[in-house]
Amino acid sequence: MAFTKDFLWGGATAANQYEGGYLEGGKGLSTSDVLTAGANDKPRRVTWKNPQTGETGSTDFGFGGDGRAVPEGAQPAVLDGEYYPSHVATDFYHHYKEDIELMAKMGFKTFRLSINWARIFPNGDDETPNEQGLAFYDHVFDECQKHGIEPLVTLSHYETPLALAINYDGWVDRKVIDFYVKYATTVLKRYQGKVKYWLTFNEINIMDMAPFMAGGVIDGTAQNRAQAAHNQFVASAKVVKFAHEFDPEMKVGQMLAYGPLYAYSSDPKDQLKVMTGMQSTFFYSDVQTGGHYPNYRLKQYEREGITLNDTPEDYDLLAKYSADFLSFSCYGSNVVTTHKDVSGGAGNFMSGVKNPYLKTNAWGWATDPDCLRLALNTLFDRYHKPLWIVENGIGWNDQVDADGKIHDSYRIEYLQENLASMRDAVTIDGVNLMGYTMWGCIDLVSAGTGEMKKRYGFVYVDRDDKGNGSLARTPKDSFYWYKKVIASNGEDLSN
Repeated sequence: MAFTKDFLWGGATAANQYEGGYLEGGKGLSTSDVLTAGANDKPRRVTWKNPQTGETGSTDFGFGGDGRAVPEGAQPAVLDGEYYPSHVATDFYHHYKEDIELMAKMGFKTFRLSINWARIFPNGDDETPNEQGLAFYDHVFDECQKHGIEPLVTLSHYETPLALAINYDGWVDRKVIDFYVKYATTVLKRYQGKVKYWLTFNEINIMDMAPFMAGGVIDGTAQNRAQAAHNQFVASAKVVKFAHEFDPEMKVGQMLAYGPLYAYSSDPKDQLKVMTGMQSTFFYSDVQTGGHYPNYRLKQYEREGITLNDTPEDYDLLAKYSADFLSFSCYGSNVVTTHKDVSGGAGNFMSGVKNPYLKTNAWGWATDPDCLRLALNTLFDRYHKPLWIVENGIGWNDQVDADGKIHDSYRIEYLQENLASMRDAVTIDGVNLMGYTMWGCIDLVSAGTGEMKKRYGFVYVDRDDKGNGSLARTPKDSFYWYKKVIASNGEDLSN
């Protein structure tokens, strides 16, 4: 058998894209709650209000890193007349029993979800937690236990409490470390015996590309991004320390956005571009999983004049309390080049030039049948720690056919190739892999565009880009295919 008998098959979601109930049960606003919908030709926007002048407006939400999320003097805010996908999303808040039952029917062994920090501490720095929020997740985890599903819980998945962004510039301020640790220890204690596996930050390396999304950073200078990342590293290590001392059965992992980079040509300058591009990713796992700051990043900070507000104790914590396992997202690969005459490609946060050997979906993402084997080998050889693929999948504009069904053969084909690649990494290469959770197992809002039509799930949700629809759930063809895959423990990938 390719996979161990306790291999954790399942699916993954995020509260800001799936949960809804954005002000129910005492929840506060999060950074995602001020992000509008977008589309292929129109980016998502951060809406804002200037409390002194009353002026309102919005700022294009790009992924470039540098720049402010809102103008000087303004604060991110929810405005009348705008559509915010996170406010309802696909309403797990009211459908959690139905959705977890659907997961159980597929045979899920695990379900990755996130706790919305602002549902537990509405302002992020509150003295006491919100009991209604804690009780909601109690109900969710009880439902998982009822169906024999192991939760994998992300503590921060693009859901920084908005008040922390406004009052502290998010993770730029070291005070937020303590606020986060208080939140994390509160939920680890509360859900002991219900949740064994935890992730501290979703795709922590997105701090370089989208600091407002990744950490509530309004002023996204290189200095601030570096400081915010450092503060998240320290906070993560403190949570690992607490978990190990509180309950040795708990495992706390890192979550990294990852995709293999290919050079467009044999030009050595293209090879160097691959190297430096991968260093931008590896920096985050070298610190959080490897336990140390790599020299290539320290030299970069030296060149750019970046100085960290840090302490010697920070580095002791990073070395002693690195992640127990490394989880990552991988949807495909990207191609880079130094040659200016090559046409571009598209991807999730990271993009490069078009790969002539690969097919693409409607959003221009290249689907790479070998990406998971390459990713797994690279990361296992570098860190020698257990791995977990916690996001992989394909967005598609699924349509309900005349027979009332969704025939998503393209998703099955994508998963057949990717799971075969994953299986090869285990059986041929001996990679230590804990589990696989397909992204967006039940349709949810796209993080990058805010659309509903870019669908990922095994289950179709009746909701459109404008927020219309009944929210009814309908299994797709891939639902039944994945059920068979899990039942065979990954041996049967046939149609």
